[in-house]
Amino acid sequence: MTTATENCGFATALKAIEGKWKVDILCELGKAARRFGRLRQAIPSISEKMLAQQLRELEADGLVARTTYQETPPKVVYSLTERGAALNVAAEALCQWGEEFGDDARVRQKARAVAAG
Repeated sequence: MTTATENCGFATALKAIEGKWKVDILCELGKAARRFGRLRQAIPSISEKMLAQQLRELEADGLVARTTYQETPPKVVYSLTERGAALNVAAEALCQWGEEFGDDARVRQKARAVAAG
């Protein structure tokens, strides 16, 4: 049995991007298709293992496409699918909201911490 929350589109979107690095990966691929090494350079804090895992999950969810070129050495390029690009467009509004209200939230959080401590 499913609940109304599980059927919520917003919850579905959040599930698609849950994970520490998925948003960063989607943002980078939104700029241009990238090879694994370029993604790794663009997100220096992520380990190779975690990048590979997150890319596999994004690919399984239909947000990222993996294209292999038969060259020597083999070349693999990651890009956004149509679904992934649409998610990036939707996420832009959240980014703008965070930029607009993030500072206010941090100030309120600090004030609550000072009052409690």
